[in-house]
Amino acid sequence: MPTFTASDGTRLAYHVRGEGEPLLVLPGGPMRASAYLGDLGGLAAHRRLILLDLRGTGDSALPADPASYRCDRLVDDVEILRAHIGLDHMDVLSHSAGGSLAILYAAAHPHRVRRLALITGNPSALGLRATPEERLAAARLRSGEPWFERAFPALEAWLTGTGDFDEVFMPFFYGRWDDAARAHDAATEEQTNDEAGDHYFADGAFTPDATRAALRALTAPVLVHAGELDGGPSPDLARRAAEAFPNAEVTVQPGAAHYPWLDDPEWFVRRTVEFLDG
Repeated sequence: MPTFTASDGTRLAYHVRGEGEPLLVLPGGPMRASAYLGDLGGLAAHRRLILLDLRGTGDSALPADPASYRCDRLVDDVEILRAHIGLDHMDVLSHSAGGSLAILYAAAHPHRVRRLALITGNPSALGLRATPEERLAAARLRSGEPWFERAFPALEAWLTGTGDFDEVFMPFFYGRWDDAARAHDAATEEQTNDEAGDHYFADGAFTPDATRAALRALTAPVLVHAGELDGGPSPDLARRAAEAFPNAEVTVQPGAAHYPWLDDPEWFVRRTVEFLDG
């Protein structure tokens, strides 16, 4: 397992899977170990995946300062990893909350990014967030599912602040609530650093106006990949996020929710490789 040292002395780990051109992968969660990404539905057959375990997750060490979990503070870790693996510029793929980290990295180091893929990315760094209404509208698309009647009221209560988080509504995050999805969801607690996640979106992490201005210098092509059934981001929110980039395209994967490489691996890999190969 390769490691490198962050500027504050924290030992950080990353995992390499597959062969071919390198692709740096930033996980979501927020602050979930990169193990949940697997080989991204078979993408490792086409690219050498470099999956970073963000500080305090997976095989990376806990930092001395918990405030360093904040999303903007992690940009430096990504840049040090780039230099460590000896890439002048690189392709970057991020998932979910990792989308905001990837956006901040691209804004800070636009000349280091060759291509950027935001997979169901959280666009908080752009001042955009999925609203409860958007999430509930996406959830209603699943009304024909056998678990819908039990899961929807719990989701609605959580989103409107009248109820707590409940595992019963996790099927909404997957295009198919099958054995693979259940196993993937069951690993969440063990793989996630909740304390770190609480710091990730802390006040001060984002300055959307400054980030949008800095992104004007980004010449790299950007893929904003949304799931048809995902509520965060919904396809509409993904389209609005894409407007922040000079050279962006939006893809909506049919039948997919928040983890599109699980919902239809062949579709996901084909579209992602098409983008990365230009």
